[in-house]
Amino acid sequence: MIRERFALGDSFLHRLDPRAGLVSAVSLSVVLALVQGFPAAGAGLVLGCGLVLAARLDIGEVLRRLLVVNSFIAFIWLLVPLTYGGEPLFSFGFLHISREGVRLAALITLKSNGIVLVLMSLVATSTLVDMGRAMESLGVPSRLCRLLLYTVRYLTVIEDEYRRLARAAGLRGFAPRLNLHTCRTYGHMIAMTMVRSYNRARRVQQAMQLRGFTGRFVSMHVFSAGYGDVCFAAGSVIAAAGLAVIEFAS
Repeated sequence: MIRERFALGDSFLHRLDPRAGLVSAVSLSVVLALVQGFPAAGAGLVLGCGLVLAARLDIGEVLRRLLVVNSFIAFIWLLVPLTYGGEPLFSFGFLHISREGVRLAALITLKSNGIVLVLMSLVATSTLVDMGRAMESLGVPSRLCRLLLYTVRYLTVIEDEYRRLARAAGLRGFAPRLNLHTCRTYGHMIAMTMVRSYNRARRVQQAMQLRGFTGRFVSMHVFSAGYGDVCFAAGSVIAAAGLAVIEFAS
């Protein structure tokens, strides 16, 4: 279910220590989320594009993921200019498109795309397992890190359980239609998926306790941040500070 396509690569960002990538992504994303001016938001988008090129990611896959993000942003463009209020920019009968609403929608578009590009370049270039261990080493509560690692591992298991139930329903002649029987059948399938997933989780917990699990994963892979990793993280923090300076200066 989770295909880590961007984690397969040999660029500098793929070899970057996951902790450095996480610190860089958080610093840049937080500043981008807080800026309210177009110069800083545009600079963040340009920076995100530069990171994508540096990571040598598949442009087609990047555009496909941006399409998913912008499909949600399209609703903002449909609603915010009509409901935000302010000085009318265009009028079509009783509909008034406000200048402030258009500005806000454009700002959200720039910021959202910039943050997604930064995350794809600095976070998606590492595996989720490495990212979970990096979060724990940076002081994130271990329970949250374990929850991430378990989610990554068992989403595929839950998908297999659902597909097994769907296959069984199909063999018994079930054909989805727009009626109450279809809704009831899907409700039963989802409920049974949750029950089976819970039972499997209990068995996994018991098996791990029998093997002496103490609440902490032990990995043979030890992170080792080099000079380049530290410099990149410091440079990212400086770049985030630069975006903040652009915001205050504009």
